[in-house]
Amino acid sequence: MVSFPDFGGNKPLNRLTYINIYYFCCMLEYLEKPTMSCLNCSCKSALFCLLNHEELEMIEKNRLNVVFKQGETIRKQGTQMTHVISVNSGVAKLYLEGVEKRNAILRIVRPTNFIGGPGIYLDQMHHYTVMALMESSVCFIDMNVFKEIIRRNQRFAEEFMKDLSYNTLNVYNRLIYLTQKQMPGRMADSLLYLFEEIFEADHFPLLLSKQDLADLSAMSRDSAAKILRSFEHDGLIKFDEKELRLLDHDSLRRISRIG
Repeated sequence: MVSFPDFGGNKPLNRLTYINIYYFCCMLEYLEKPTMSCLNCSCKSALFCLLNHEELEMIEKNRLNVVFKQGETIRKQGTQMTHVISVNSGVAKLYLEGVEKRNAILRIVRPTNFIGGPGIYLDQMHHYTVMALMESSVCFIDMNVFKEIIRRNQRFAEEFMKDLSYNTLNVYNRLIYLTQKQMPGRMADSLLYLFEEIFEADHFPLLLSKQDLADLSAMSRDSAAKILRSFEHDGLIKFDEKELRLLDHDSLRRISRIG
C-alpha cells in the first residue's frame, strides 16, 4: 500500500498543493489498480462523460495505460501515429524538434488533456515530440476506434474540436508574442503562462530546466539564464531549491505588456 505524503499537516492548502494532491492521487490510483476500467476511472478526461456505456467499452478494449518516468519520451516527432493520448496524471512538454537540436515548446500538457494533432486526419504521423516532465500516466487509445467514436457521437466530436481549437488558438497567440516582443517580454510571458495557466499558483516545482524555459521563450539558454538572473535580482521571482516563486506579479505583467 502506498502512503500519502505530508502536505503540510493542519496548514491551509494553496492551489498548487491541491494540484499536487490531484496528481499524486491519480498516480496512486493507477499504481494500485493497474487494471482499472474506463467506466470507473476518476482521472479520465471530462469529455469521456459524453460517451455512453458502449463507447466507453470500445475505448476500454482498445487502450493501453503506460506510466512514464521523468525525461522519458511519450511520443516522438516523425514516427507513425497509431494512437490518441489521454494524459491521466503528471505533466509533459509538447515541442517541435528543430535544426541543430534547437527545440520550440508549444505548450505544457496537464491532466486530463488529449494529445492528438493534425496527423489524426492527415498523414498518420506525429508532428511533435511529447516528453514527461514528471512521472506521468497516459492512456494510448487506438486511433481508428477514437475516430469511430467521433463519427458516432456528435457532442463528443464538438467538445473535442473545441478543446483542439482552444489549444491551437493559444499557440497562435504565443506565436505573436514570440515574434513581436523583445526577450524580457517573451520570458515574462512564459513565466506568467506557467504561473497562471499551468500551475495556477504563485510558485511551482522546478520541473522545467533553464533550457526548457529558453525553448518556451524562443531564445538561447544563455539569454534565458541572463534574463532570469535579472528578474531575480529585481525581485520579480525567486529560485528556491526545488521551486520557482513569483514575488512581483504586477512588475512581471508590466514587462510582458511593454514587451
